[in-house]
This record gives sequence, C-alpha cells and structure tokens, in this order.
Amino acid sequence: MNTKSKRITAVDGMRGLSLFGILVANMLIFQYGMWGKEEMDFYSPSQTDIFSHEFLKIFVEGSFMPIFTFLFGYGMIKMRQNLQSKGKKVKRHFFRRFLFLFGIGILHSTYLWEGDILLLYGLMGIFLLLFLNRKKKTMLVWGILLLIGTSLLGYGSLDETKEDKQIMDSYITNTIEIYGSGSYSEIMEHRNNEMPLNLPDYAYVILLLLAPLLSAPLFLIGMYAAENDLFREPRKEAFFYKVCVFLFVPIGLVLKSASLLSVPESCVGVAEIVGANILSLGYIFCIGLIYAYAKNSKLLKGFEAVGKLSFTNYLMQTVICTTIFYGYGFGLFGKLGVLAGFGLSIGIYLLQVVASSWYLSHFKTGPIEKILRIWTNLSFNGKVKEKSKLQLQKEIGA
Repeated sequence: MNTKSKRITAVDGMRGLSLFGILVANMLIFQYGMWGKEEMDFYSPSQTDIFSHEFLKIFVEGSFMPIFTFLFGYGMIKMRQNLQSKGKKVKRHFFRRFLFLFGIGILHSTYLWEGDILLLYGLMGIFLLLFLNRKKKTMLVWGILLLIGTSLLGYGSLDETKEDKQIMDSYITNTIEIYGSGSYSEIMEHRNNEMPLNLPDYAYVILLLLAPLLSAPLFLIGMYAAENDLFREPRKEAFFYKVCVFLFVPIGLVLKSASLLSVPESCVGVAEIVGANILSLGYIFCIGLIYAYAKNSKLLKGFEAVGKLSFTNYLMQTVICTTIFYGYGFGLFGKLGVLAGFGLSIGIYLLQVVASSWYLSHFKTGPIEKILRIWTNLSFNGKVKEKSKLQLQKEIGA
C-alpha cells in the first residue's frame, strides 16, 4: 500500500483532543445558553466559578473549534488526493458531502441544540471548493489575509442601549426558566423563535453568509498543511513543532488576555480573534510534538479512537448534555457551576474514549460516519467505487 494513503494517526489524535476542548467550551453553552454564558451575573456564580470562567475563556473558548476547522481543511485535501487516485469526480463527491453536513446541521440546530457547527461546516465546505485545486502558496496567503481581514470585524465597541439590555435580560430570564424546567416542545420553540439581538431579519441573513469567511483562515491553513503532508512523520518534524509551540502559544495567550490587560477597549475584539486562532495553531503543534515523542501511548490511542468517530461523538455530546441540563432530562440548567461543568466534561470525554475504543475493536466505521460515506460515495458499503483499468484507459485515450 502506498504510504500516502495510510491514515495519519497524529491527525486522528488531534481530532480527538479537539473534541475534548470543544466539549469543555460547549459545556458553557449547555449550562448557560448561547447568550447566557456571557451574562454570568444571572446565575450568581461563586468566586471559583468566576475565575474558572475567565480561565476557560482564555485557554479554551474559541481555540479548539479552529483546530477542528484546520483538520476539516486538512481532510479535504487528503480526500481529494484519494478520489483523484481512483479517477473520481472530486467536486461531485465533496458537494454531496457538504450537502449532508448542511442538512444534518439544520436538523441538529432545530431539534436538539443551538450551538451547532455542522451547518456552518456545510457552507464552509462549499466555499472551500473555490480553493480545492489552487496552489499551496495561494491557500496560505488567502488564509493569512482572511485571518487579518476578519479579525478587523472585532474592532471597535458597540454601545448597548437601554432597550438592548432589556431585551437581553428578558431573553436570559426566559431561557433559565424554559431550559431548566420546560418540555421538549417548549425548549425547541424558544430556541428557534426567540432572539435577544435587536436586529432586522436581513441582518441575520448577512451574518449567515459572512460565517464562512470568519472560519475560512484555519480551514485554508489546514489545506496548506495537508498539501505539505505535515504530521505524517512527527519525529522528523519535531524541531519545527517546537518553534511553532514556543512562538504561537505565548502570543495567543497574551492576545486572548487583552480584556484583562491595558489594551484599548476598541482593540480587544481584534486581539481576541487573532489570539484565538494563533493559540489554536500552538495547540496543534503541541499535539504534534507529543506525537513526536509518545506516539505509542495508550492515552493517545484513546484520543485517536474518539477522533475516528468524531462525527458520532460530537452528536453524542449534544444528546448527553442536553439530557443532563434541559427540563426534559435532569433539569440542571444553570445549576451545576463552571468548575463542576469542567469536571463533567472530563467524565463524559473519558466515557467516549472507552466507548470509542470498544466500538472500533468490533467495527471499522462509526454509525454516522458510515451514513455520510454511503451518501457521499453513493455506495451501500460506503466505499469509493474504483474505475476499472479499461475505463481509465478509455478516458485517457479520449
């Protein structure tokens, strides 16, 4: 087998570890709501929870989702290479794949949870088709330019009017009541029809269309990394990883701490957006460095198992956490606390490590991953149909 086609274990490990960080960050949304997590005063947090919240905002929030987006772009290039080697129509496969993600994202956000990312990934994937066959340098340059450009959207500060505050306060108060003790239908109604932002309808459409651009930088940098076959041999690239870790991690943490430092308020948003992405890159290379020296660790194997079932595990995190916090489950919305929520994240993730490892000892592909492959490849076994030598010769001759 050509080594180019072998699965890259470090990438699976990164995907698995990023799911832990995503769960920790999403736990704030599960516990307090998409908007309530920024209005912690409504939940009378303890000093420990206030500190924990600030810690997570700097070290975790906004810096693990970009790892997943980086790996999404990385995976696109590897999938393109695989499809091309089998003589398949690349963009057709990708379009079906992204249409599936978009559809699942709509269902996920409508019927389960407000923090869905799959819908965005479907839109993002279609946007990235513009770069699929571009040169490596083009991917990198556009990634950097979009990072700078989209970060500027965080410049300045909006003055909250009295009316805006009243709308937000009312929304969060209702959310606490409905999410904590409401029925499934009441929670779904609130999630899909109530909005705390005092914006016209067309503004939400514009925000939806801009979303791919906001997420594009790490996607494109991930595509660039895949074109250079990064992370296939971590030990040989260890020095490069070290340089990136010692450069990106401190810079990212400082920028994400802008609100706590003597930084003009108008610049805080820019610093935090840039810092979140830079810290993500630091984490990516940190994981690569771990693989350079501890590739055969049993713990890393567990992370890889979670990463191989990332789609299934992501959706399972929603099912588990909404059951714990919402009224139709245990009704713990807003009651557990930030630090306890972090501990719960660790427990749920370890459960997924064990369950994923067991599952992969009996099956090759996760259930949701299998459905995605069947739809993408239009085959009942989920595998890409390879063209015969005769078909390839005819096409070459044509």
